[in-house]
Order: sequence, then C-alpha cells, then structure tokens
Amino acid sequence: MPTLTLKPGKEKSLRRRHPWVFSGALAKGLSGIKPGETVEIVSSAREFLARGAISPHSQIIARIWSFDREESIDTGFFRQRLAQVIGRRADLPELAGCSGLRLVNGESDGLPGLIIDRYGDFLVGQFLAAGAEFWKEAIVDQLMKLPGCRGFYERSDAAVRNKEGLPQTKGVLAGAEPPELVEIAEGNLKYLVDVRNGHKTGFYLDQRENRRQVGLHARGRTVLNCFAYSGGFGLAALAGGASRVTNLEISAPALALLVENLRLNDLPADRVENVQSDVFAELRKYRQAGRTFDLIVLDPPKFIESQGQLPRGARGYKDINHLACQLLNPGGLLFTFSCSGLMPAELFQKIVADAALDAGREARIIKRLGQAADHPIGLNFPEGSYLKGLLCRVD
Repeated sequence: MPTLTLKPGKEKSLRRRHPWVFSGALAKGLSGIKPGETVEIVSSAREFLARGAISPHSQIIARIWSFDREESIDTGFFRQRLAQVIGRRADLPELAGCSGLRLVNGESDGLPGLIIDRYGDFLVGQFLAAGAEFWKEAIVDQLMKLPGCRGFYERSDAAVRNKEGLPQTKGVLAGAEPPELVEIAEGNLKYLVDVRNGHKTGFYLDQRENRRQVGLHARGRTVLNCFAYSGGFGLAALAGGASRVTNLEISAPALALLVENLRLNDLPADRVENVQSDVFAELRKYRQAGRTFDLIVLDPPKFIESQGQLPRGARGYKDINHLACQLLNPGGLLFTFSCSGLMPAELFQKIVADAALDAGREARIIKRLGQAADHPIGLNFPEGSYLKGLLCRVD
C-alpha cells in the first residue's frame, strides 16, 4: 500500500481523529499514486496513523476512511460502514413519517466526500471527493440492495468537484430514472422534489426540523418567507395556521414548483402571495412602502465559498437581517439562517445583533437552530456544523 509520511508535529489532528490531511503536512509520498487510491498515513517516526483516500489535486490531500490498522479498505468495508450509518437513522424519532431523508452525511458518518439522500423509492448521491469517486461502483451496488429502492441518480454537479480534479456530472447510475418530480412526505405535509435539476440533491432536507418550528410559531401571523425555493417554510407556516404567507423567490421554476406543492397539500391559495423578485431589492421596496410582517424567514443560499469571501458574505447577511428587523412588527419573530460552513456561529450571531442594533430594535434569541438529525455532526469534525440558525424575538 502506498504510504504518506507527515512532517514532524503534523500528526496531532489525526490523533484527534480529524478526517482531513492537508498538503502542507506531507513530508513525502505522492509519486505515482492514482486519485482516490487508498494510502497508509504515518508519522515522521513511521508510526501508523490512518488509512485514507488520496486527492492529489486538492489542498485536502487525503481524507480518512479508517483509524484502525486492522481494517482493510475494500468492498466489505463499504458494505459494513454503509449498513452502520443507515442503521443509525432507524433510531431517530424525528424521521417518523418522513420519506425524504439523508442516509449518508460525508465525513460525519465516516464516509468523506459522500452524500446520499433518499427520496421515496429513489436514491440521489453526490460523490464529492476522489475517494468516493474511486469507490463509486461498490457504493452504488451496495445501496441498490436497500428495500424498495428503484433507482440511483447521481448529482455530482457541484463545483467542489473541480477542486478534486473531477468533472461535474449527473445522471442515472443504476435502476430506473426518477420521474420529473418525486413526491415525499414530511409529517403532515407532502413535497414534490426535482431530484434531477433542483438545488443540492433536490430539496433542503437539513431544514426539516426548522420547518416544523416555523409551523409551531406561525398561527395567526403574517409570514414573509425569503429565498422561498419550492416553498418548504411557507407551506409549514400555512399548515401551522398563518393568516397570510408571502413567498419571495427569484427563480420562476422554483415558484412554479411551490404552486404545485400548495395544490398537493390542498392549502388555501387565497392566503398566499408568491413574488418573483430579488430578495434584497424587494425587502427595500417593502421598507419604503411601510409594509410589515409578524414572522420573517431568511434562508439564503451560501454566500461564502472561500475564506476570502467571508467579509463580503458577512455584509450580505448583515444587509438582509437589517432589512428584516426593520420589517418586523414589535414582538415579531425572525428565523434567520446561514448555510455557509465558513461562517463561524459566533460571528453570525454578532452580525444579527449588529443588524438589529442598526435597525433600532431589541432582539433576543429564543432558540438556536441547526441541521436536522439525519445530518449528524462528528465531534471530531466541527466543519460538519455548517447550518446555523437563530430564532429571535424582535421588539
């Protein structure tokens, strides 16, 4: 097996079982190794540390499969690891009544670079690192044995693959091609999901428990759902008894799917206003017109793709939160989120605090929000805590 040798002192993160090795930690050991191939990683004293997949085109030069010297990385390894992580979901009461869920959550599930979501009878996968790509066939073969699985669709059309030297790709990997829209259940609500062309793998499964929170707080309130996509938060608010819901979304196809989701759930369309517009511009129009709301949801797309984008992204978060605070009625509720993994939780809270202060409002955190239970965060992998949210009362 090829061996990577680390520089002195660079083994500390692996001893803490962090699953990444950065290129700057290597003393030697790259020549002739194929992308995704399994390598043994040793300290400068030649002590075994881990086995992982090599990613020669990435700054993250290796991603760890196992810290167990006795564990071989082969088809049997993936069969066992997949069974373990999928089995953990069976014990989660939060998933009762849900036919859309995450089965594999990358590094936090000990399978770096691999995302597997299930939508009804179809699996949708993202192979985001060289190691996951290398073992793709074995992974797909194993997952297609799951009961009721009709097909496996790949959505490896994410820009992060460029950093791995991998082309973006999507399409059927096994079984039947999914229909244009796949229906899933989430508690008492149903959603139509475009797994072939929708955001991420088709739907924001990570926001499941936060949608429930919006529903619990929406009764009798006027709700503004920003960056609405296919309507997840808006539908939850309506089902929870909101008096009126305004959905803001710039994408016409997303709004069309939102309308279909309203029909699917037989929710009152007369209490819904769907607006196709840029959120930043529309919020300024509402401020100028003196329009206000009782509950606002801010669930923007990722503003920060690299460390260098952090200042600009922070300004974007400040802007929309400032506008939202100005548009909330006294005692109104703000559900505000950042899905940018590079945004520290403490900085996000400070940004929201500064936004409220600049708006001349007092705000208090009622609840901290995060990703759903089927998106676990490995204690050895804090980077897995990408979704940060706050439920604030704004007076």
